[in-house]
Formats: sequence, structure tokens, C-alpha cells
Amino acid sequence: MRPRRLEEFEGQRHLLAPDRPLGLVAAGKGRLPSHILWGPPGSGKTTLARLLVERVGLRFAPLSAVQAGVKELREALAHAAALRPNGTSTALFIDEIHRFNKAQQDALLPHVERGDVVLIGATTENPSFEVIPALRSRCRVFTLKAHEPEDIARMVERALADPRGLAGTRAIDAAALDLLTRLSQGDARRALQLVENAAERVEHTIDRAAIETAVEARLPDYDKGGEAHYDVISAFIKSMRGSDPDAALYWLARMLEGGEDPRFIIRRMLIFASEDVGNADPQALALTVAAGHAFDRVGLPEGRLILAQAASYLASTPKSNASYKAIGAAAAAVQEHGALPVPLHLRNAPTQLLEQEGYGKGYQYPHDHPEHFVTAQYLPDRLRDTRFYEPTDQGREAELGARLRRLWGERKSSG
Repeated sequence: MRPRRLEEFEGQRHLLAPDRPLGLVAAGKGRLPSHILWGPPGSGKTTLARLLVERVGLRFAPLSAVQAGVKELREALAHAAALRPNGTSTALFIDEIHRFNKAQQDALLPHVERGDVVLIGATTENPSFEVIPALRSRCRVFTLKAHEPEDIARMVERALADPRGLAGTRAIDAAALDLLTRLSQGDARRALQLVENAAERVEHTIDRAAIETAVEARLPDYDKGGEAHYDVISAFIKSMRGSDPDAALYWLARMLEGGEDPRFIIRRMLIFASEDVGNADPQALALTVAAGHAFDRVGLPEGRLILAQAASYLASTPKSNASYKAIGAAAAAVQEHGALPVPLHLRNAPTQLLEQEGYGKGYQYPHDHPEHFVTAQYLPDRLRDTRFYEPTDQGREAELGARLRRLWGERKSSG
């Protein structure tokens, strides 16, 4: 049921509409640049790449970064370079480009610069982390979104009617379609698999019960390229947040056994160490950073011991999201009030003129005072005495909160 032309492609209007980044290309009027398509599974990255290449009349040369080695990559690049003098331009499509190592990504650079190929990479991982800067700077990044429910509904209805699909042998009622669009979570592949499974269980109309049965019949195997990638990492994080090290270790093992990229797991634990542990245990972030460095030196299989230590520690230690909430409240204040002026006594006075204007006047150096503290105003006037950071009574943060209350007394909450 892959779309055969761009007019059949559902969704991603933020990229394909006439006034959007790929609008001219979609209309067959623009030049297709080297680019990276970043989006969740089932969002249409491979299909969109193929359709755009066909629209502008380039040769489509696909490679999988999981299956292709240096030999296959060099052959594809050499073939593209050989065809170029004959007037044939090649779009080299690399699926899961984040799986290429640095040397393989470096090998692409001269060919992209010379124009031997238009490079199109597809990835579910953030290119900022997984694609080397030199290559990323030569490519535009287009972010695909999970499909909207109405996109999924149109795909399902087409699959039911199209001769390549069920050719009108099945219908679907409204309740089943609504459930299916929600269960698919924006993943077109998952939606069509559910339709196919449900259709096997009915003779005429797919109802809600058929969809529910189809979901239960799905294999629970971990698929690092499918929806389990998101479901299992969610369970892993929520288990650590819930202080259940046993569950956290189970989900960690599920990911590692399923072939998940350990660097992805480490990044999620680093975020967790600040977002969910925070100052209740500042050591948690340091331990997780150290675990990441240690894993890079050891690798698998022994590296799973390092990941297990970090995960079990994060799950077991006291939790606080006070820092996470505080930066959100501070950002909201910036959005609400704009760029408020810096109080004069906090400004730097590198010149005599600025000093005469009052810059830095009245500033007291805290280290010259008892406890290395002096009561002063550090926020803009409009936010004076506002409190964004509200320490919890958990772990080390309880001590920090007690110290701040002793020094500052009670400030008004940011709300």
C-alpha cells in the first residue's frame, strides 16, 4: 500500500504544502537538496524520499546502513560518479543513516561536496547526536511527524478499497476506525498491520472487537525500529521514576536483548538524572556520565553491567523534579514578561562612562560576608522575590532547601 505518487502521500503538510520547505520540489519545480529525514517509525520517510526523487527525475539508489558495509557504500558512490558524465544524477538514500560509523559518514563528504550524489538520509534518531557535524552541515534536516488520526483513517480506507489491499471485501465501522487510529499512534505501518490482522477475523465488517483481538494477537517482541522502541523506553523511565529497580532492569534487559543502541539508553538516563532525580541526589548525574564514558571504553557484552549499575542506582535513589519544574517556570516568566532589564548593580562596568551611569554600583561581593552570602536583589524588578526553584524534602535537596530558607526566608512562589 505504499503511495505510488506524491498525490497519494498522506500527511507531512508542514513540509509538502506549496509554501513549505519541500513545496517546490513536490510541485516538480525545485531542486532536491541533500537532506536528512528525521521522524518516528511509520511516518513515511522511505516512501517520501522515493517519491521526491521520482518527482525531480533522479536515479534512486537505496542502501541500508544496517546491511551495507564500506564495500557496498564505495560501490554505490563509484557507480553514481560514473553515471554523472552521462547526464544521470543519483539520489543516494541511506536508511537508518545513524547506524553508519564516523568513518563511513566521513566517506560520504567528498561525494556530496562534488555533487556526485544527492544524499538522503533517514533516521529515527536525533541527527544532532548521530550524524557527524561536517555531514550534517551539508544537509538540510526535515523533521517528519507522526501521522494525524485523519491521515491514518484515509490510509485505512484506501487499503480497504484498493486492489492492492482488500479490494472492497471488507468494511470498517466508525468505532473500530476510531480505536485503530488511536492505537496506531501515528504509525502507518502499525495501522495497516492492524487492519490486515483484523480483516482475517471477520467476513464483512471490521468492528471494535476485531481490532481489540488483532492488538492482542500482535507478537510482543521488542522491535528497535517499531513502536516497542517507544513503549519499552517509556516503561524503563517510568520504572526508574517509580523507584522500582527490578522493573527498570527488566526493561533494560529487554532493550539490550532486542538490539537497542546503548547510547540511546544512556542519553535517556542522563536526562532522567536531571529531570527526575535532580538535586535530591546530585551524584546521580555524575554517576550516569561516568557510566556513559565507561561504556564507551568497554562496549558490549560487559558494558551491560555498567548500564545495570546506573539504572539500578537511578531507580533506587531519592527523586525530585524541582529543577525540571523550575526551568519551566522561569521560561514561562521570560515568555510572559519578555527581556526585562538587568538591575544596574548587577551590570558590568568596563568603562568609566558606564560606571558613571551607575553600572555595578552597590554590588556586594558575597565572599566578603559571613557564610559567603549577602541579601541582595538578583532578579529584575518586576520579578523581585519570585521563587522558581522549590526544593523538595528528598535526599540532599532537603538540605539545600533548608539552607535557602534560612538565608532568604520565604519568597513568593512563581505560581
